[in-house]
Amino acid sequence: MDDQITLGIIAIVLGTLVGVVLFVPFVAISYRRRGGLSLGRSLLWAAALVYFLAIWTYTLLPLPDPDAIRCVGTNLDPLALVDDVRTAVGRSDNPWLDPLTLQLLLNVLLFVPLGFFLRVLGGRGILTALLVGFGLSAFIETTQLTGVWGLYPCAYRVFDVDDMLTNTTGAVVGSILSLVVPRRHRGMAQAPDADRPRPVTRGRRVIAMLCDVLGITMSVIAVGTATQLWLQFVVGDRQAVLDGEIADAVSSVVPAAVWLVLILVTGRSVGDLAVQLRYRGGPLPTPLSRLLRWAGGVSGWVLLGYLPGWGQLAASVFALASAVLLFTTARGRGLPGIVSGMRLEDAREDANGDDEVDAGRVSPARPGTPAPRRRGSRRPD
Repeated sequence: MDDQITLGIIAIVLGTLVGVVLFVPFVAISYRRRGGLSLGRSLLWAAALVYFLAIWTYTLLPLPDPDAIRCVGTNLDPLALVDDVRTAVGRSDNPWLDPLTLQLLLNVLLFVPLGFFLRVLGGRGILTALLVGFGLSAFIETTQLTGVWGLYPCAYRVFDVDDMLTNTTGAVVGSILSLVVPRRHRGMAQAPDADRPRPVTRGRRVIAMLCDVLGITMSVIAVGTATQLWLQFVVGDRQAVLDGEIADAVSSVVPAAVWLVLILVTGRSVGDLAVQLRYRGGPLPTPLSRLLRWAGGVSGWVLLGYLPGWGQLAASVFALASAVLLFTTARGRGLPGIVSGMRLEDAREDANGDDEVDAGRVSPARPGTPAPRRRGSRRPD
C-alpha cells in the first residue's frame, strides 16, 4: 500500500511540474481556439496529464535493483482470463472480491479514463479509443517483456495478452461513458465565437501576470543553467561557476531584454499574448509608453531583484504594489497601465481607435459628435 501511495505522489508531482512548463502554451491555445479559459476544462486537462503520468508510474515503476531481479515468463493465451474468472467463481462465495477478478476489473478501470479523455478532450470516438488503448497497452507490455528495452537482462514483470484485452476494453468503455458529456463540450475544434472580444476582467489579468511570471522564471532558470554549463565546459572557469555572479547577471538581463524587445515590437508581453490583451493609447509617444509598460511589468521585478543592497526588498515592494494595483485599478490594468498611462483592452477588438486616428486614416469626430464605440469595447479607463 505504501508503494502505491508513493507512486501516486510521484505522478502528481511530475504532473504538476509538467503542467507548470506547459501552462503558458496551454493558456494561449485555449484563448485562440475556445476564446477563453474555463476552470472545468483546465481541471480536466490537468487530470489527463496526471493520469498519463500515473499510467507510467504504476506500470513501470519502481525499477528493481538489476542484481536482485527475478526473470518471469509470459502469458500468450488470450483466453486465460476466462479460466481466472471460473477459478474465482469456484473458490469464493463472493467472486467479485476474489484477487483474480479484482485484477481483471482493475485492468479495465485503469484504461477507462483514457477513452473518456480521448473523446471529451480530443474529440475522438470508439475506434480511436480501441486503437489507442490497444497500442498503449501493447507498448507497456512490450516494455516489460524486453526488460525496459534492454535496460535489464530479462523481463521482471509478466507479459500478459489478457492485460492488453482488458486495458483495451476499458478504453472502449470510457469512450462510451463519455457520451454523457454534451457534444458542445467535447473536442478541440475551434469555437465559432473564439475571435469575439470578451470583457477584460481582473481574473484574466491574473492569468496574464501568472503567464509572465512563469515564463520569465523558466527563462531565468534556463539561461542561468546554460551560462553555468558554458562556464564549466567551454570556458573551464570553475571559480566563476561556484561564485554564480556571472550566471545571476546573465539570467536576469537576458530574459528582461527578450521581454523588452517583444513589448517594443508588439506592444504586448508573453502574458498579454497568451490571454489576448493589449495596452493601447495614452498621452505619451508609443515607444516611450511601451518602454514604461515593460518597466512596470515582470521585467522590472526581475531586474530590481538583481540590484545589490536593497534589491530584494525593492523587488518585494514592487511585487506587492503590482498585486494591490491589480485589484484596485479599472479592469486590473495595474502598475503597467499606471506608469505608461495606457488603457487595457481585448486584443480582438476592432482596430478603429487611437492607432488609426494617429495614423491619419480616420478623421477625428467633429465637436459635439459622439465618437463611435468599437464593437465589444468598454469605456476607456
